[in-house]
Amino acid sequence: MPTRRQALSLALAASLAPSALRAQTWRPDRPIRLVVPFAPGGSNDIVGRIIAETASQALGQPIVVENRAGAGSMIGAEVVARSAPDGYTLLINSAHSAVPAIVARVPYDTVKDFVGVAVAGFSPYVLVVNPRLPVRTAKELVALLKANPGRYNQATAGIGSGVHVAAELFRSTTKVEVELVHYRGGGPSVAALAAGEAQVGTPTMASSIGQVRGGGVRALAVLAEQRTPALPDVPSAPEAGLPGVIVEEFFPILAPAGTPAPVVAALGAAFRGAIQQSAPKLNEMAGVTPRAGFETSEQVMKLVRDSVEQYSSILRAAGVQPE
Repeated sequence: MPTRRQALSLALAASLAPSALRAQTWRPDRPIRLVVPFAPGGSNDIVGRIIAETASQALGQPIVVENRAGAGSMIGAEVVARSAPDGYTLLINSAHSAVPAIVARVPYDTVKDFVGVAVAGFSPYVLVVNPRLPVRTAKELVALLKANPGRYNQATAGIGSGVHVAAELFRSTTKVEVELVHYRGGGPSVAALAAGEAQVGTPTMASSIGQVRGGGVRALAVLAEQRTPALPDVPSAPEAGLPGVIVEEFFPILAPAGTPAPVVAALGAAFRGAIQQSAPKLNEMAGVTPRAGFETSEQVMKLVRDSVEQYSSILRAAGVQPE
């Protein structure tokens, strides 16, 4: 017969077993909110909506995309950082690692206030112009800007956005004088380029690929080492004469710090499955390519930390200090 201590241990184990089982098989019982900290039509909005649809099927609950634009993604990111760590509020934000490189006083900690869920993929930025600008190549654009210092506008997706980082890298590397105009997200910035409010841009591929294919903007270079299958006729940065202007965005999906590990694991499994299943659509519609190596929360957050350092290094070399 078991001793009294053994009997108590067995009883305790039995009482804990159902809750432990529930923790291991966490399933949401109400809709999940996926915050996109930019206006509709930008890269995060497009990518978030593609994968949310599939991930919601795996989780058995709707994933509602909520656009909370402003302050170069900081408004939406702060909403998530301050939300209850229960798995029902998530963030997708390709500018997450760029913000602390440009903004001196960020109202949350980019690393400590979040845990990693998944990475939706990677995508290069694109050097584009309004089609009425009389240039056909990146070299012609640089020559035009140098001949007309301060005359033309360059659109970004907001202060602290990855598009802002790409714009600063382009300006510092080519030594051109062009006025930066910060819009409230990638969609509005590309719309401004198509309308002629701005003449130059370095938008994300996801937010600009439709306008490039439709002729609303003209792509001069993909800011990557190699051409991309999504825009096979557009030269890479080295081919275009811009070997120092190489920068890509990635799409981390994050939850508030303190979210229980079983919840993060369940969300991560659902989103990774959705990303894999949606890979062809992500590439076709957004020029985004998923990559392996981000199967754990720690791997996702390491990418975030490393990218904060990378973006800071790029901007310090360009002479840009946080403001």
